[in-house]
Amino acid sequence: MREPPPTPAERPHETVLEVHGLTKTFPGVRALDGVDFDLARGEVHAILGENGAGKSTFMNVLYGLLRPDSGDIRLWGQPYAPASPNDAVAAGVGMVHQHFMLIPALTVAENVALGAEPRRRGALDLERVVARLEELSEAFGLEVPPRARVADLSVGMRQRVEILKAFYRDARLLILDEPTALLTPQEVRELFRVIPQFTERGVSVIFISHKLAEVSQIAQRVTVVRRGKSVDTRPTAGATPRELARLMVGRDVDLQIPHPEVEPGAALLEVRGLRAEGLEPLDLEVREGEIVAVAGVEGNGQEPLIGALAGLLPAQGEVVLDGRPIHNLSVRKRVESGLGLIPSDRQDEGLVLPLNVAENLALRQYYRPPFGRGGLLDLGYWLERATAAVERFDVRPPAPRAKASALSGGNQQKVVLAREILGEPKVLIASQPTRGLDIGAAEFVHQQLLELRGHKRGVLLISLDLDEVLGLADRVVVLYRGRAMGELTRAEATREKVGLMMLGHQDAEEAA
Repeated sequence: MREPPPTPAERPHETVLEVHGLTKTFPGVRALDGVDFDLARGEVHAILGENGAGKSTFMNVLYGLLRPDSGDIRLWGQPYAPASPNDAVAAGVGMVHQHFMLIPALTVAENVALGAEPRRRGALDLERVVARLEELSEAFGLEVPPRARVADLSVGMRQRVEILKAFYRDARLLILDEPTALLTPQEVRELFRVIPQFTERGVSVIFISHKLAEVSQIAQRVTVVRRGKSVDTRPTAGATPRELARLMVGRDVDLQIPHPEVEPGAALLEVRGLRAEGLEPLDLEVREGEIVAVAGVEGNGQEPLIGALAGLLPAQGEVVLDGRPIHNLSVRKRVESGLGLIPSDRQDEGLVLPLNVAENLALRQYYRPPFGRGGLLDLGYWLERATAAVERFDVRPPAPRAKASALSGGNQQKVVLAREILGEPKVLIASQPTRGLDIGAAEFVHQQLLELRGHKRGVLLISLDLDEVLGLADRVVVLYRGRAMGELTRAEATREKVGLMMLGHQDAEEAA
C-alpha cells in the first residue's frame, strides 16, 4: 500500500483546499462561473444549492471526472489538477456518490479491495483487507461486517462501505454528495454522529446538499452556489434557513408547506390485494380531497406499485377508480377513466425528448377533440394551449416549440406536471414530483397538488423526501421490501415513526 498523505500535524497549511475563479462550460451552459471556495483542516464545509446550480460539476472537477476550463486549485498547498479519479485518490481525496458504486454480489471486503487489491504470493490477500477494515471501522466509528454481501446490507450500511472504501485508500478529504438522499431519519442521525469522528482525526469534509436544516446541523461553514456562481460563504451558526433559501433561489421562499383542512369525501381510488413482482398484496384507498403518501427507502416496491396501478406491469388484484374497475383496462383507457401519472423518470417515461413542448403536452389526448378531429390534428390548438401552459407552469424558456431535450431537468419535470394536471385527473399518481426542482419550483408543485386536493381530487404521492411526505400527506403508507408496514394519519406521522417503519417495523404502535 502506498504512503498515506501527511497527517494534519505534518501539514504546514491550515487550509486544505483553495479554489479561485473555477469555470466550466458545456454546450450552451456555463455550469461553473468563477467559483471560489476554501476548506480548512478538520472542517465540514457544506455546498448548498438548487439542483442544476453547479454543485455536482464542481465536485466532479475536484474528483478528476471533469477538467475545468479555467481557474486555480491548490490542495495541501500545492497546485492540483487531477486528470482522473485515480489522481484524486492518490492526492488523498475520496468521494461518496449519491448512488453508490458497489457490486451487490460481492462482500464488503471484496468491494473495498477492488482496484487496490493486496497480494500475497500472487493471490488476493482478503484477510489483510478484512483486518484493515476492522481497524478503520473502530477508528472512525463505522461498524460494518467485512464478510457480509453488500446485497444483504441496508442503504445506510452500504453508505458506510463507501466511506470505508475511501478511508481504505487513505482519503483525508472526503466529498459526500447528497449523502442523506436515500437514508431514513435514523440513518441520517447515525451518519451525523460519525462525521465529527472523521474531523477529529483531521479529515476535512465537503458536504453537498440542498437540505437547509441538515446543512445547519452538520457544517461549520456553508457556501451557496446559484447558477454556477458562489454567491456567499458564511458560518452556519446564526444563518437561518430563510436566509439560506433566499441565497439559493434569489428571492424569499415560504419554507412551510401550507396544509388547509379539507374534509375527505368518497373513495376515488380503491386498491384491493394488488400484487406484482416486487410488491406483496396491498390494500390502499385515496378519497376525494385527500393526499395519501407512500414513503419508503428507494427500491422497496414503489416502482412495481406505480406500474401495477398504471397498467404498465403485469399485476393481480383489483383497482377501482371512481367506482369503476380499471385493473383489466389498457394504459390509455385508465387515463381516459381519470388516472394521471407523473412518473419517477421524466426522461425515459414522462417525455418524448425529440418532440417539442407543445407536442409533449398533447401526448395524452392528441387523438381526440379538441386536439384533433376527423383524423386531423389541430396543431394550432396545441400551440395555443402550450403557450398558456408554459406561462402558468413557469417553464423556461417559455418556448412551446423548443424540443424537450433542450430543457433542463427541472423544466422537463414542469412539462410533465403541466400535462398531467391540465388533463384534470380524478386521481393523480405523483412519483417524485419535485425531483430535480429548486426550492421555488418545488413550492409551486406543492401548491398545484394542494389545489387538486382542494378541488376534491385525489393524489397518491410517492416520494423519497420525508419532509415532502410529512408536509403534504393526509395519510402515510410505508413500504418495506414490497410490503406495507402500516398506515399513519397526519397526526400520527412523525419522522421517528415513519423512519422506523421504513426500516421494517410492522406498524405505528411498534415504531412508537
